[in-house]
Amino acid sequence: VPESLMPEIAPSSGEFGRTKGLGFLPDGIPIAGIAGDQQAALFGQTCFDAGDVKCTFGTGSFILLNTGSKAVTSKARLLTTIAWKLRDEKMVYALEGGAFICGAAVQWLRDGLQFFQHSSEVELLAASVPSSEGVEFVPALAGLGAPHWNPQARGVLCGLTRGTTKAHVARATLEAMALQNVDILDAMQKDLGKRLRSIKVDGGASANNLLMQLQADYASTDVIRPQIVESTAIGAAYLAGLGVGFWKNVDEIRKIWKVDKGFKVTMAGKERKDRLERWAQALKRV
Repeated sequence: VPESLMPEIAPSSGEFGRTKGLGFLPDGIPIAGIAGDQQAALFGQTCFDAGDVKCTFGTGSFILLNTGSKAVTSKARLLTTIAWKLRDEKMVYALEGGAFICGAAVQWLRDGLQFFQHSSEVELLAASVPSSEGVEFVPALAGLGAPHWNPQARGVLCGLTRGTTKAHVARATLEAMALQNVDILDAMQKDLGKRLRSIKVDGGASANNLLMQLQADYASTDVIRPQIVESTAIGAAYLAGLGVGFWKNVDEIRKIWKVDKGFKVTMAGKERKDRLERWAQALKRV
């Protein structure tokens, strides 16, 4: 694609126009923030420093790593993207990886298999058993995303016995949601050349405490959930606030972000290694 056909990269914060003739809003309100979904979430999580990473647990899961003013070309099959550009400051770049199916796997248990009526019930069901008893679920219901990039892949549910119950499948689903994120996080650490300090989480499924603990254990990294998990919306608001001068700089915004709950690593190293090896074997079946 010729570069001349590509849109101009503009600052993410500043006045781009004003409302006019919308009916549901008064005329004259400045439009002062502009960002993509995941870039706004990264900003909303106050991931302002290189090495900061966030994971949004939505229909899919989307992980962005701030790489600072350097556009890192991934050697681990991730995407390089612009995170944001604030006025009079350097461009900020990020590495991005997404799993196509995350919360959608729980929706499939609810709607397709009719395990429960409400998605929030999956945590109690999964927590009713201490493990998945060897059940593995690879939720490649729409192919596999980063870092595998296999659109032909199909979901796999294996390791079933006569003793398998809905609870084991539910727990295997939550484990898979966390494990596929580990694949992306490992790729990011390879590109970055060092371990991640922590992961900030948001999105609807981040309310699931069991899932967040599994994520911390499998990634061997602390998981931090903020009080406001609608990070995309709050990130857009932060950018707009900076654009109109409501906040002077990102340091003022840092003070707004508050922790709801942190999840520490509790799993032993050998247990984690064995679990990741079983996941790797399951991936070979798709």
